[in-house]
Amino acid sequence: MDRTADPRPQPPHIHAGTDVGRLMRCVLYALIPGAALQVYLFGPGVAANLLLAAATAVAAEALMLGLRRRSLAALADASALLTGTLLALALPPAAPAWLVVTGSLFAIVLVKQLYGGLGYNVFNPAMAAYAMLLIAFPLEMTRWPPSLLEAGVPWARLGLDGVTAATPLDGLRTGLLAGRSLAEPAWRDTLAGHFGGRAVEWINLGYLAGGLWLLSARAITWHIPAGMLAALALAAAVAGLADPLHQPGALFHLFSGAAMLGAFFIATDPVTAATTPLGRVLFGAGCGLLVFIIRAYGGYPDAVAFAVLLMNLAAPTLDRITRPRTYGHRRRRR
Repeated sequence: MDRTADPRPQPPHIHAGTDVGRLMRCVLYALIPGAALQVYLFGPGVAANLLLAAATAVAAEALMLGLRRRSLAALADASALLTGTLLALALPPAAPAWLVVTGSLFAIVLVKQLYGGLGYNVFNPAMAAYAMLLIAFPLEMTRWPPSLLEAGVPWARLGLDGVTAATPLDGLRTGLLAGRSLAEPAWRDTLAGHFGGRAVEWINLGYLAGGLWLLSARAITWHIPAGMLAALALAAAVAGLADPLHQPGALFHLFSGAAMLGAFFIATDPVTAATTPLGRVLFGAGCGLLVFIIRAYGGYPDAVAFAVLLMNLAAPTLDRITRPRTYGHRRRRR
């Protein structure tokens, strides 16, 4: 029998029944509930960003593969499509087209392909591009409702309360810097966090539902999401108890900004996150703690991108210090 003609895995190798393409497609499917809510609540600008960012990312990936003389079959893994999608979901709905294209090109060309492609990049491409855009083009990155309504954009649906992913956290940051109290009516109405009243809470619920589906499908493990959300909730709860007049507490932080999107879809990137079980828990906990610190005391309203990028740098060290001991061998001193 010609064993080379048999496409099935040969013993002793047993295939796990999954591959990179299947994993990336599962993540894309799980993004649908949260992305659909963003489109409904914030209008067609979100859909336009998704189409433009995804098309640019895939085109840039094809171009770089051609320049590197690599097979275009690598496009089938859908990693470029996922990068463009995650970046688009993080951008304001009224972001100009050139901003979306610039971010997608930066993510694929500079952060991913110039490092060697999928599996070799040090940083999460989508979050590196988002951080670059936020630093380089801060004005364009703040085009969120209700500023859209003030500018006369009719499709900005703010029927819940007119607060987006950025606005509550920006209010928290500026209020803390000004020494304002949560007891003040104007700030309390925005930040008190009565659950279900803000658009961003419903969007986070959509991403939570998608994340739980990823866990049930075993596309990701529980370690990073649990570590990140637990650390964020604990830090916010402690701060809320210590200073209830200035800190809104755990529930506000868990369902504001990109908390659920970051915990289930961004921090869990298998290339740039830690790989050992304990390392993943510590990686997620570091992300959650950094998110709270930057939100409450830093210069940016949301912090998922910066937290993930900083922990990307720590991932190799976490893997090294949490490497399981080989059976029959003593753990090496470091």
